[in-house]
Amino acid sequence: MRAVVRWLIGAAFAAVICALAQTAPAREFRAADTQAQNYPTVEALAHMGELIRQRTQGAHTIRVFHSRQLGEEKETIEQTRAGAIDINRTNVAPLGSFVAEANVLSLPFLFRSIGHLHKVLDGPIGEEILASFERYGFVGLAFYDSGARSIYNNVRPVRTIADLAGLRVRVQQSELMEEMVRRLGAEPVALPYGQVMTGLATKLIDAAENNWPSYVTTGHFRAARFLTLTEHSMSPEVVIISKRAWEGLTPAEQAIFREAARESSRFMRLRWGELEEKARVEARQSGVTIVADIDKKPWIDAMAPVYEKTLADPGLKALVDRIREVQ
Repeated sequence: MRAVVRWLIGAAFAAVICALAQTAPAREFRAADTQAQNYPTVEALAHMGELIRQRTQGAHTIRVFHSRQLGEEKETIEQTRAGAIDINRTNVAPLGSFVAEANVLSLPFLFRSIGHLHKVLDGPIGEEILASFERYGFVGLAFYDSGARSIYNNVRPVRTIADLAGLRVRVQQSELMEEMVRRLGAEPVALPYGQVMTGLATKLIDAAENNWPSYVTTGHFRAARFLTLTEHSMSPEVVIISKRAWEGLTPAEQAIFREAARESSRFMRLRWGELEEKARVEARQSGVTIVADIDKKPWIDAMAPVYEKTLADPGLKALVDRIREVQ
C-alpha cells in the first residue's frame, strides 16, 4: 500500500514538474507604438495584451508605450531586432529597409482598393509575408489597417503631377518612398512622424502624405489646407515581436500570442473604420480644399522606374504578380 502511495505522489510531482516546464517565466512584454493613446493601433495592442493576460492566467502581460515613448518607428524597429523592445507596431514602409518583402506592400498604386488589400493580407500571401520576417530577425504576428495615404500641402491645390514641382514633401524614412516622390517631380524630405507638424509650421517642408486619421488627429489639416486624394499607397501596419522574446515562449504560448494578435487585428479594423469616417467629416467641416477627381494614370505611369528598381529580384516580382491576380 505504501509503495502505491509513494508511486502516486511521485507521479503527481512529475506531472507538476512537466506542467511547469511547459510554461515560460512570467513577464511583462514592452510594446512600442508611435501613435497617441486613443489611436486604434494603440487600443488594439492593449486589446491584444488583455487577451494574452486572460489566456495565460496572468502570467504574461503587455505594457504599451505609445506616443513615441520608445522612439520613432525606424529606431523602434532597430531596437526590436536587437531584442530591446519585445513587440512593435510599425508601418511596413520603414520596415522595408530591413525586410525586402515589406517593400512590396509599400509599392505605390499596387492595391486597387482596401478590399483588395484585405484579401491579400488575410490570405496565403499575407501569411507568407509575415513568415518571411523571421529571416531578418523579426517574427510577424498580424497586420493592422492604415487606410490609403494621400498628399496634402500648404502651398496650392495639386491636381496634376506638374502641380507638385518644387514642393518639399515629407516622406517616411524609406528609400522607396523617397524614390516615389522624386519620380513625381517633388523633393522628398525624410522626417520622423513626430516632426511633421514642426516641419510644416517652420516651412522646412511644404507637404506630407498620410491617411485621413493621421492628417486630422495630428493637426496637420490645420497647417496644410490642400488635400489631394491620390491614395497612392495602402501600406499596412504590422505587429512584430523580437525573436528573442518569441523564443522565450513555449509553443503553446506562441500560439496564444499569435491568435491574440490576429484577434486584435479584427478589433483594430472596426476602430479604424470609425476613426477614418470621423476624420473625413472633421476635415471637410474645417474647410480643407479637397481634390478628389484626379486622373491617376499619369501618376501610375510615373512609378514604372520605382517598380523596375524594387522588383529586380525575381522573387519579389513574382510576389507582385500574385498580388495583382487576387480578385
